[in-house]
Amino acid sequence: MKRIIASLLRQLGFWMIFFLITRAIFIIYNISLIIGEKIGFIDTISAFWFALPLDIATSCYLLLFPFLILVVQTLYSPNWLNNLNKVYTALSIVILSLLTTAELGIYPEWKTKMPFKALMYFKNPAEVYDSASTLIFIILLLIFGIQCFLTYKLYIKLFFTQIKKNSPNFLFSAFFIIIFLPLIGLGARGGWQQIPINQSQSYYSNHNILNLASVNSGFNLAISIIENYKNAEKNPYEFYSIDDARNEVAKLYLQEKDTTINILTNKRPNIVLLILESWSADLIESIGGEPGITPQFHDLEKGGILFTNCYATGPRSEQAMGSLFSGFPAHPISSVTVQPDKFSKLPTITKQLIDTGYHTSFYFGGQLRYGNIKGYILYNGFKRVIEHTDFGKEVIRGKLGVHDEFVLARQLSDLNKEQEPFFSALFTLSSHSPYDQPMEKVITWGGNENEYVNSAYYTDRSLGQYFKEARKQPWFKKTLFIIVADHSHNSYRNWSFVTPYYHRIPLLFYGEVINEKYRGMKNNKIANQMDIASSLMHQLGLDSSPFIWSRNLFNPYSPKFAYYSFEEGFGWITPVGHFVYEPRINRYHEDAVRDDMKDSVRKQGKSFLQVLFNDYMNL
Repeated sequence: MKRIIASLLRQLGFWMIFFLITRAIFIIYNISLIIGEKIGFIDTISAFWFALPLDIATSCYLLLFPFLILVVQTLYSPNWLNNLNKVYTALSIVILSLLTTAELGIYPEWKTKMPFKALMYFKNPAEVYDSASTLIFIILLLIFGIQCFLTYKLYIKLFFTQIKKNSPNFLFSAFFIIIFLPLIGLGARGGWQQIPINQSQSYYSNHNILNLASVNSGFNLAISIIENYKNAEKNPYEFYSIDDARNEVAKLYLQEKDTTINILTNKRPNIVLLILESWSADLIESIGGEPGITPQFHDLEKGGILFTNCYATGPRSEQAMGSLFSGFPAHPISSVTVQPDKFSKLPTITKQLIDTGYHTSFYFGGQLRYGNIKGYILYNGFKRVIEHTDFGKEVIRGKLGVHDEFVLARQLSDLNKEQEPFFSALFTLSSHSPYDQPMEKVITWGGNENEYVNSAYYTDRSLGQYFKEARKQPWFKKTLFIIVADHSHNSYRNWSFVTPYYHRIPLLFYGEVINEKYRGMKNNKIANQMDIASSLMHQLGLDSSPFIWSRNLFNPYSPKFAYYSFEEGFGWITPVGHFVYEPRINRYHEDAVRDDMKDSVRKQGKSFLQVLFNDYMNL
């Protein structure tokens, strides 16, 4: 019977070693990011210590099935039960290795562990493959294969215990169940404390990469799945009564005067919306970035209005689409664009413009099925949608699709034949990994983000050529260009993913249709990309009331705040400071609000998220 107890303890030991190995791989794989954030050796290896409670809990969950096998083997022990244990362990190794290897691939872009929301992308595995360079994909496959092979060999050689045939022992069986089942349950729960263990147990650093290294991947994904289904019926962000929260949001949107500065010389201009993939504010010299990365954008600023304090509402492209076209902010956990039953109830600027006589088109060099963007775009009413399959063989393609210079040229050519007024949107892609743009590297600095910086230089160069040709077209003088990022990206400054500095993006209104006295201005109003909807409607003299979450940026009296979300939390920015809060683990990642305003500002931000998520659930 000693072999029964030894088998259970050895399997516990194996899973603890397994998690240690996967954590070491994560840290080694991302070592350039860790060095980029100037994280010390002691802080880094501390992840292994703080990981222990969650690793023990996850190991105990994994032991439940082997425990049942061992209970049976105290009474009945044929060899096929030993083989069943091996098969279960092998399958668990494969699943967990697949999870942890996938996280190696998504972390540099997503800055998160694998959430439930990410699973939807695996419905289209080609997109997952295309988002990484071939070399990275091969490396990840090798890591996955080697990890599976070696850890299973390790299990068989050092940790597996063969239970031989023996006579039934009912007394020992009862003892085994009474003693070890509660211990496993206690381990899975994380101890005797009132609240069961969760991911916050492993948070220990101001560097989020270390917290994520410490958090057990299997535990994290399981909680994410459970929370997602639980949130189908209950708002996970209920901080106050819904009436109290709505009153707070109503006060937040109050403005002293409903007015607007009319920046346009034409009430029915053509409109071109250029959505820049993953452009951080750190790429823009006028917003504090290093000079020389985007010189063409810098030149465009002289002919437009640059918003220097604008933030993306979410970290994903599909979330940006809902924010840009519907004025509906992104929110944690899920995306409205992947749910047609919900986004069909949202207003869209496209439909507003179509009703006013605009002709519409949308251009993208890749596949719009990513994040169900195509479904959302088609619902928006875009009459002509051009994506990768609509380009000929003469254009240069990367893994993600047709590169920016060719997509921009295609739009330019088509607009020469478009009936006016037109509304045309274009979404770039070359500044998304794997950064295989057709250009030799120009920028030699940038550290771990050198390739990203060079990809932005390429897109910027393509914009320069685009506008050089656009200025020759007869429709140019009657066209308003709105240039904005879909979301931000890690930059050479290696901001923490949760801090506002990470989520700041460029927003530029540009064109000769803008009154000369406003060209070259910089507006430091705290803003979100969702505010484009209301701002545009006011400039065109159209009804902005459907866009209840959007503010008019050209109203000097409009409220001053910004919001952004990430997988399980949000950031809130005001003139008196900002805070970053993750409700699920009740953690303030940052809290820089003026002391005498903390309570009121916290209530603003929490009420905003509560009402937003409530509205999302009720769509």
